[in-house]
Amino acid sequence: MLSQLKLSHLAAGAIAVLVGYTSSVAIIFQAIEAVGASQNQANSWLMALGLGMGLTSLGLSLWFRMPILTAWSTPGAALLAVGLKDVPIDQAIGAFVFCAILLTLTGITGWFERLSRLIPDTLANALLAGILFQFGLSAFTALNEDTALIAVMGLTFLAGRLWFARYTILGVLLAGGIWAGFAGSFGDLSQLNTSLTLPEPVMPSFSLPVLIGIGLPLFIVTMCSQNMPGVVTLRAAGYVPPVSASLTTTGIASLILAPFGGFAFNFAAITAAICAGPEADEDPRTRYLASASAGVIYCLVGLGGATVISLFLIAPKALIAGVAGLALLSTIGNSLSQALQAPKGREAALITLMTAVSGISFFGIGAAFWALIFGLLVNHLLNPPSSKTGKAPAEALPKDG
Repeated sequence: MLSQLKLSHLAAGAIAVLVGYTSSVAIIFQAIEAVGASQNQANSWLMALGLGMGLTSLGLSLWFRMPILTAWSTPGAALLAVGLKDVPIDQAIGAFVFCAILLTLTGITGWFERLSRLIPDTLANALLAGILFQFGLSAFTALNEDTALIAVMGLTFLAGRLWFARYTILGVLLAGGIWAGFAGSFGDLSQLNTSLTLPEPVMPSFSLPVLIGIGLPLFIVTMCSQNMPGVVTLRAAGYVPPVSASLTTTGIASLILAPFGGFAFNFAAITAAICAGPEADEDPRTRYLASASAGVIYCLVGLGGATVISLFLIAPKALIAGVAGLALLSTIGNSLSQALQAPKGREAALITLMTAVSGISFFGIGAAFWALIFGLLVNHLLNPPSSKTGKAPAEALPKDG
């Protein structure tokens, strides 16, 4: 296995971790602040989240030989940031435990895996393109924020495509980091937190209103806004993900780490696309080494806790936006091509794409879920089951089991 490890795997894993933390760690801090956690408890939350993502990503990737990347529930963190105000921390932990039990039962029963198989490939690709669209666009909108930095990264990207295609994104990251360093774009290094991170568990207590008002919505948004797009991401990359086994694993991890602040783990979508795309490896059979690398890095970040997180936070936003956007261009292009290639079902795919891009939200559930619902409805109306010819056979890639 180690003989197959490439620099592109390490680069994709590092970029996935970088994007995962910098894109939503601020929301985690808001959730921690809302529940009134102490500094030691806050550090414990960050450690639990890093280790949870790292161990589950590493274990699932190596076991199933697929680029299965997990993440914390970002919509769940946003829900907690709003809903945990005036909620005692022990009752909040009780809600995390309740959500973890629901996630585990969902994996064991297998109903979510059966549901995911009903999604046509065209809609899956359209949904993925819509989810990733804003991240791809961010590489270009960042031109207004730091024109010189993005120009350097863009030129490096083109040079990489011509002369070192396998290491294009690694080159973009290095060139951008060096330029930002010389330009003084990084934040104040004195703000680095070098304190040691230690686990600090909180004994859960259970309050019915908190379980219903926090635990149940946390489960729903995690399933609808995170796990469904995560499954779609792997399917769009040509894999048949082990949905039930992965949900059971992330559910158990959530259950174990809930007392330490690991509120919910799930399939990653955006960061998973970085590890599951051609930028990570031209050979789909060894892309799992990219997500496994990300898993190791997540563990190191978790153990480093506040020190590593504060380092991420001082990085210039344009650097993160540029790396993420350029790393996802190939995946966005491939998804759009697959979604719109066949005239039949094109309208449903376009509606799925546009809804996902719109960013709408109803009942606290994000656009990804509604994009899928709208797309399925339109596809059913315009292409009734009797007129379907069946799905194409899956590619010869690693399967479930």
